[in-house]
Amino acid sequence: MKKSIIGALAVSTMLTPVAAMAETEVQFWHAFTGRLGELVKAQVEEFNASQDDYVVVESHKGNYSETLNAGIAAFRAGEQPHILMVFEVGTATMMAAKGAVRPVYEVMEQSGATFDPDAYIGAVKGYYTSTDGDMLSLPFNSSTPVLWVNRDAMEAAGVDPDTDLSTWQNVGAAMDALKAGGEECSLVTAWQSWIHLENLSAYHDVPFASQDNGFAGLDTELMLNGEAQVAHLTAMGEWAKDGKFIYTGRRNEGGANFRAGDCALFTESSAGYAGIKAEAQFDFDVRPLPYWEGVGNAPQNTIIGGASLWVMEGHEDAEYKGVGEFLSFLSSSDVQAKWHQDTGYLPITIEAGEATRAAGFYDENPGTDVAVIQMTANEPTANSKGLRLGSFDQIRTIIDEELEGIWAGDKTAQEAMDSAKERGDALLRRFEAANR
Repeated sequence: MKKSIIGALAVSTMLTPVAAMAETEVQFWHAFTGRLGELVKAQVEEFNASQDDYVVVESHKGNYSETLNAGIAAFRAGEQPHILMVFEVGTATMMAAKGAVRPVYEVMEQSGATFDPDAYIGAVKGYYTSTDGDMLSLPFNSSTPVLWVNRDAMEAAGVDPDTDLSTWQNVGAAMDALKAGGEECSLVTAWQSWIHLENLSAYHDVPFASQDNGFAGLDTELMLNGEAQVAHLTAMGEWAKDGKFIYTGRRNEGGANFRAGDCALFTESSAGYAGIKAEAQFDFDVRPLPYWEGVGNAPQNTIIGGASLWVMEGHEDAEYKGVGEFLSFLSSSDVQAKWHQDTGYLPITIEAGEATRAAGFYDENPGTDVAVIQMTANEPTANSKGLRLGSFDQIRTIIDEELEGIWAGDKTAQEAMDSAKERGDALLRRFEAANR
């Protein structure tokens, strides 16, 4: 895809070509709106202004699920973009899409763009790397869940805002005190499956699924109905019954409640920083995600959410060179450090994190390094490297349905998770059969 070349001008009887070479166009589809959408647009504009060979055109295609589906439909129609943002649960789906994607390590090698796989922090790199150590997609917006604290709400309820909330035992006690002090919403959450099952399992170093959570093979089964998961969900079900945990929706609906000051505690992505900083009219903290003391090997490490950038097949060599240059730009230390500081997403490279610390950002914004520390304190294990499960977007929908049954008091945590395993395993078997 190239812009039309300016025609040559005729002078007398001679044609003198003074055509300017066209810029090569690179299409980039993403899922960001609002403040994040503005920041992505600014990155694209900065890259386009930095050179004259390529022009990246960014397009918003809906939420994460909608963007993935749009990319799949476009490939089938032969109208795919060069770069497609895919959230982490779509990783196995993209890996299985033979002939539809070009691995990032190949793109970077062929383009000659600057690329060092070892520059990326381990917990991020491992999620998007093959068993042979090859990076398949480029980490872009990687986040991990943390605990957000409304200090003003804590004080108003007579609870010390500096109280230790590192364990769920302590959080439970704090919620009791908050309710006694008149707080109507002690805890709200975003992304309930990601935080309270997927990350809960990793943080306690217990399996969410067999076969190293899907990294070791397609013949995997869900193990989300284990003792640690059921105990946590049972406690949350009791908090919901008592009116201390307020359920607002499957995605990030609870963010509006917290940013408005209606809730004291909020489990959400570290990337909530951009919105909370911009909208909150109260004093807030960011703390590590709580863990259950005495359960598993907690605290191990949490796992990432967010998305990576996949390169689609079916384009010209010159266009892939532009893709490589743009991806290299996005990974550069300055760009990554600014992205991390503006959004709360992890700095995907070690250098960007070090540059942020050296600039004094963490000292000036206490707690903004919590996510980095939480992700890098321990070497990831087979249980805490992440999840790579087929049809996981659909499996998450099943999990959400079952969790809602717990919050409503219609099912015990064990009944709900047993059902989620049975229903989810059926999808895994279909995915396995289709990709053998």
